[in-house]
Amino acid sequence: MAATETQFMLSVGLIEKDVNGDTLWVWCFPSVGSDLRKVLLSKCCLTQDGRDFHTFVFGQFCRTWYYITTVEVQEPTALNKVTHFSIVVTAKDFNPEKYAALSRILCRMYIKHGSPVKMMEAYVTVLTKGICQSDENGSFLIKDYDVRNAYLAGSVKDVVSQFGMETIILYTALMLKKRIVIHHPRIEALLEFTRVLPTLTWHRKDWSILHPYVHLTDTEVEDLKKCPGYVAGFVDPEVSNRSDLFDVYVNLPDGVITVSQSAKESMAMGKLHKDIGHLIVQSAEDAERSDSQVIKDISVKTKEILANLVALADKCEDCKITLEGLKLHHFPPATENFLFQLAAAEQLLRI
Repeated sequence: MAATETQFMLSVGLIEKDVNGDTLWVWCFPSVGSDLRKVLLSKCCLTQDGRDFHTFVFGQFCRTWYYITTVEVQEPTALNKVTHFSIVVTAKDFNPEKYAALSRILCRMYIKHGSPVKMMEAYVTVLTKGICQSDENGSFLIKDYDVRNAYLAGSVKDVVSQFGMETIILYTALMLKKRIVIHHPRIEALLEFTRVLPTLTWHRKDWSILHPYVHLTDTEVEDLKKCPGYVAGFVDPEVSNRSDLFDVYVNLPDGVITVSQSAKESMAMGKLHKDIGHLIVQSAEDAERSDSQVIKDISVKTKEILANLVALADKCEDCKITLEGLKLHHFPPATENFLFQLAAAEQLLRI
């Protein structure tokens, strides 16, 4: 297992802020392309003039996940001209807890030795053996970090407790592979909230739709627009004016969800949505049920809907649904519309 999982890691890099207040990308192994490097520097809190200090952030750009751990250097250390530094790990997989743990060990090594050589050795050991052990810096085993735990790390109950029945809007948008944009001025709140949303469509187990930390730069917006559907987090309130980027907009501090004008027809709600919404709220409000049980309850309902959709498709030519075929069943308009859009999202639609 370790052998395949280690291949997910792509690079490790180092950003330093010195006593003169200059922040530089000083080292990486093996290498990082210039576009990605620019994005990584912009995500590092050391380059954001005197703004908040963030110990750990993560995100995705051009199908590469990045994990940035930042520490303040406490005297005395081998790093006498450095006030802060960030370790930047890039990888193919979503697993914040795994890379935060590895980065903490690399940080301790750098503080102790003042040279990236030991970090590179540790990184290569993890890459080849899936393990990194040292008495003074702690140990790290890749196999301790199952991706399933990363998927389940957030709290779906917290999301439902904030939005109640309106959670159905998020569920519907995710099921139909719509573009969801979330705004919060605090990056930590964004990371915590956005990572939960893909659990609402557990049958896909697809966290590649997650872009939890996006800036409104041409490079990043262009990359985001390549994705047909996504969950994207922004700290910049200006994103609320970028209707070209979303079908559903979530103002997280105010707890308000807005469906864009262009998506209103495809997101029309009916009795089916109301029933699913009630199920989600009822399950999430049950104090006896854990987050993973709530996710299972939602997933069971989703699978029931998909099974019905597949049964409808099986009756059609090529096992693909057509709008004409759907109309024969005389579903209520909102249900028919939802099933048609869902068939497209699940590739059950005849083109």
